[in-house]
Amino acid sequence: MKRRHFLRNTLLTGGSLTLGGFPINLLAQESQLSKLAATSTNDRVLIILQMHGGNDGLNSVIPIDEYDQYYSRRANIAIPKNGTNRALIELDSTLPSEAKVGLHPDMGAMKQLYDYGRLGIVQGVSYTNNNGSHFRGRDIWFMGGGANDYFSSGWIGRYLQQAYQPQIYPDDFPNAAMQDPLAIELGSDVSLVFHQNGNIPASISLGGNPDTFADLVDSLEGFVDEGIDPRGKPPVALDNSPYGKEMDWILGLEDKTDDYAQRLSQVWDASSESSVTYPETYPFNAPKNAKRNPLSGQLQLIARLLDGGGAGQGVKTKVFLLRIGGFDTHAEQVENYDPTMGVHATQMYHISAAMKAFQDDLKARGLEERVLTMTTSEFGRRIGSNGSYGTDHGTGAPMFLFGPYAKSGVLGNVPNLDLSNVEMQYDFKQIYAAILKDWFEVDDATIQNDILFRDYRNGADDNGGTYEPLDIIDSNIITSVNEFIKDKFYMKPCYPNPAKDQVTFTYRINSHTSVRLMLSDIHGRYSSTIVDEIKQPGEHQITFPINNLPAGQYIYNFQAGPIRESNKLTIIK
Repeated sequence: MKRRHFLRNTLLTGGSLTLGGFPINLLAQESQLSKLAATSTNDRVLIILQMHGGNDGLNSVIPIDEYDQYYSRRANIAIPKNGTNRALIELDSTLPSEAKVGLHPDMGAMKQLYDYGRLGIVQGVSYTNNNGSHFRGRDIWFMGGGANDYFSSGWIGRYLQQAYQPQIYPDDFPNAAMQDPLAIELGSDVSLVFHQNGNIPASISLGGNPDTFADLVDSLEGFVDEGIDPRGKPPVALDNSPYGKEMDWILGLEDKTDDYAQRLSQVWDASSESSVTYPETYPFNAPKNAKRNPLSGQLQLIARLLDGGGAGQGVKTKVFLLRIGGFDTHAEQVENYDPTMGVHATQMYHISAAMKAFQDDLKARGLEERVLTMTTSEFGRRIGSNGSYGTDHGTGAPMFLFGPYAKSGVLGNVPNLDLSNVEMQYDFKQIYAAILKDWFEVDDATIQNDILFRDYRNGADDNGGTYEPLDIIDSNIITSVNEFIKDKFYMKPCYPNPAKDQVTFTYRINSHTSVRLMLSDIHGRYSSTIVDEIKQPGEHQITFPINNLPAGQYIYNFQAGPIRESNKLTIIK
């Protein structure tokens, strides 16, 4: 590509770098930043998954004990509670009544993540005076402000602005310590979430092979000057003019983008393809253009960039943003012949199945503990459905957090279904504060004064309080995850033990899953199958005769969902 054509065709506020077939935007800036205290730059990564259009939370996370009222408010789109192969999936029978929920039947993979301690749900997330507009609502979430704020920067941009001080971005980047873009956005837009104070975000559009990221650099013709000047710009007499300075900045940004392209290509080449199978299509009938999973390729790309061949060779990029659309479901949210089918079902399946594959991929690459994924959507939908088998713009909705550090469980209660809208239980900035404080380890003062502006109106948020971080990040994942699982899946000690004629086994499971309970002798030889079938959630008890077995030491092995347990049984005569 000719340099002057490159400059003519590239906008400072737009453009994209295409990696593996997905447009990627790179953060950049124009002016120097104020030099403030540095925050932590640990190796943790945040992925923001934007559900574009406003997700219907009530058909994603469905009330169980209030199901009759839920059905009465949206009978034409309500997910069946039982009596069908595509009924709601009860999430957790151990939850209190006011918090008990089910998942859409196409969210089975998210149920698995929950059972394995990799999914947290926060109910009723919104902000005071929810705008109800796609564009304004998205800006409010991205800027990290309130309904009356018009910040020119985003909360992630402000975080990155603090985290890498006293270095100046992009003037001091890339460098030996940070060769990679600070943030990568999959898509063609430049989102407000990455804007920084006093800076103009910029990205450069480069062509790449949609199938092979390694072809990115080879596909470029290079920045060849047309022979007018070694730099392809006006005479040196203009070097110190505003025009000359601006041109120097543009040309410098061009060089940096080429450096990023080379670096990302090298990382991609060094990384291996996933050993995990990602979902490609929706397994049932799908509305037009909804069959293909739009997230799988994006998540595979992120996993490979973070891996880079292992041994810390992947990118150090802190934040990724990716999108999935199709949530503006005013009409035909469900099929008129089956409320479990339709565009909303496909999108929830795509997220659920792709995120399960992504978590498995990260675990296989040894990266799982570095990555936290959060969902956002500009608003939820109304409690009552409309006559077009859809839902109109609402306010609050659940947020999902994925990863072993996400505190598994459900925070908050089922919405008050007497209202028109899902009321706010938590301000989204409380979630941002938790991610900044407990995930990125940013100090409270920096969060308060420089990122979320807790004091932006005399020390108060829109409710007259402060943005207290929510308890959604676990610092001790091994203990916490194990305890979470053992509260829901367990095998009690058998009794009596020692036993003579019969023995009783009691176990609990938290999902509709296969259960296998085997008894073998101390040498590991097969003796008896006690249970080998799919069981419903809840506590189960079985009494098994042993009077035909010789006296001695035995081992009973229990497998169900995420747990594997073995214990001794002594048989006497």
